[in-house]
Amino acid sequence: MPESQQLTVLCLASYEKGHDFIRECKAQGARVLLLTQTGLAKARWPREAIDEFFMLPEMGNRHELLTGVSHVARTERIDRIVALDDFDVEHAAALREHLRLPGIGDTQARYFRDKLAMRGKAAESGIRVPSFVHALNHQALREFMEQVPPPWVLKPRSEASAIGIKRISSSDELWPALEGLGDRQSYYLLEQFIVGDVYHVDSIVAEQEVVFAETHRYAVPLLEVMHGGGIFCSRTLPRGSDDDRALRELNRTLLQTFGLSDGASHTEFIKGQDGHFYFLETSARVGGAFIVNLVEAATGLNLWREWAKVEAGPRPYTLPTRRSDYAGVVLSLARQEHPDTSAYHDPEIVYRIDKRHHAGLVVGSPDPHRIDALLDDYMRRFVIDFYAALPAPDKPVA
Repeated sequence: MPESQQLTVLCLASYEKGHDFIRECKAQGARVLLLTQTGLAKARWPREAIDEFFMLPEMGNRHELLTGVSHVARTERIDRIVALDDFDVEHAAALREHLRLPGIGDTQARYFRDKLAMRGKAAESGIRVPSFVHALNHQALREFMEQVPPPWVLKPRSEASAIGIKRISSSDELWPALEGLGDRQSYYLLEQFIVGDVYHVDSIVAEQEVVFAETHRYAVPLLEVMHGGGIFCSRTLPRGSDDDRALRELNRTLLQTFGLSDGASHTEFIKGQDGHFYFLETSARVGGAFIVNLVEAATGLNLWREWAKVEAGPRPYTLPTRRSDYAGVVLSLARQEHPDTSAYHDPEIVYRIDKRHHAGLVVGSPDPHRIDALLDDYMRRFVIDFYAALPAPDKPVA
């Protein structure tokens, strides 16, 4: 591609992630710029694939972000802006609006970051959601609690994963919790607590079409793992099963309704005791907790790299040949700083997670029963060999 036509991609990263995305953008011939926080200056970024680094003291200052990137744009022709982390989705949207670049803008970004906005939009479109109310008007809250039996969950509107979520058992618990939030009350919602299994769908979207999607089920809902302790585990759903088909269709409808035109998405649903799926949350980024490795073990496709091809590769995007195997991930906080998983040596192990005070394995096989057996065995053994528990975080950690 001639230099004058070279695509320039600006990546925003509040946390160190997206290495494969950056490398693939470079492999597609793009010029890659990275904007991150000064505290991550010495992180292990794939520097060989990054043309220019830019730093801000912190990414949350909107004025500094718009001003800084506008200065960069005086000498760099920026064609795409990509948020590598959930916390950068709104920043990327604001920059696209300011610079008039393609991709989701401020309103659409709320559907992928603001749990109140995403629930309202989904409900308007006929997608089932747990009953909810904005944690704002006290009379509306009283009416909600009269109509919807406890327990409930008090959720921050714009945090990732299960961070900051509190389970509320009675109105007597709610009012002190809201009082403790002070002026932050309006940034929360109160929601019906639904008992059931939690599922996630991980997707690639190109030109408004879901071109790739994998369905999975958590062994234990992430909320319970973070607040009650336990081992994180997820596995591929039986292909062609009723749940697999239902989730694919719900996911397709949801992402088209929310207007994601290009990118990656991680979406969660819960299956209630009534047999219906309820939408929990979605995102305009790849899933965390090594879900990228889980998907790659089952299909051979890396979500980061495929997302990069959608953003920086030739149009129309063509999905590579994929496998339709099965995979699972098991992950635990560990007592040891560098846990030794060498005693786990089954040939189905395709990835060993290397992270301080974490033990984790990803397994893959054409046989779903083998995956189930391995994960069940590993979850029992991890409790003995590695497991440690910490209080649930009330803010993101790197």
